[in-house]
Amino acid sequence: MATSSGRKEEVVGEEEKEEEEDGNADSGGSWRLIGRASELSGRPCCVLYSPLGRDRDVGLFHVRGEFFAMDARCSHSGGPLCDGDIEDTNGVLQVFCPWHDYDFNLKTGKSGSGLQQEVYEVKLQDNCVYVKHTSPLSLKPFPALKVNATPESDFISLEKPSEVPSKQRPMAISLATRGF
Repeated sequence: MATSSGRKEEVVGEEEKEEEEDGNADSGGSWRLIGRASELSGRPCCVLYSPLGRDRDVGLFHVRGEFFAMDARCSHSGGPLCDGDIEDTNGVLQVFCPWHDYDFNLKTGKSGSGLQQEVYEVKLQDNCVYVKHTSPLSLKPFPALKVNATPESDFISLEKPSEVPSKQRPMAISLATRGF
């Protein structure tokens, strides 16, 4: 496919029109640069971390020269799909959840059990892999947020660790004692 800049672009794992109408493809979001294809193709799956939490992390699969992306956690019980086996079952590439052995089609996210994984578009451009997603994605986990609270405050503020002064120690409070 040619882009508006005239560069050649290959879209990988793009959903067929019928699947997009079913709502399986992520229609929103922005293209997120993940890394060079040559570096990402050395492993069958890697987790792409979202700052929105582990429920929004993405599994980037590389099988037979193609990239596929879907939610990293199994829709059944949250098992880590990147740790699952990838198999070709009657010409369909599937990942099997390591916890309960549910199968998911890498292209559509559909399972033989009726479960559905969210799938995301993947494209290769200039030997780089991009995933279309609503939040930033990273090959490394995002820094944890620290809770910053005082006994006299009526709210809890969340701050990045770099924004919390080293002398200030976050205080854990029980929500039960705060009237929640």
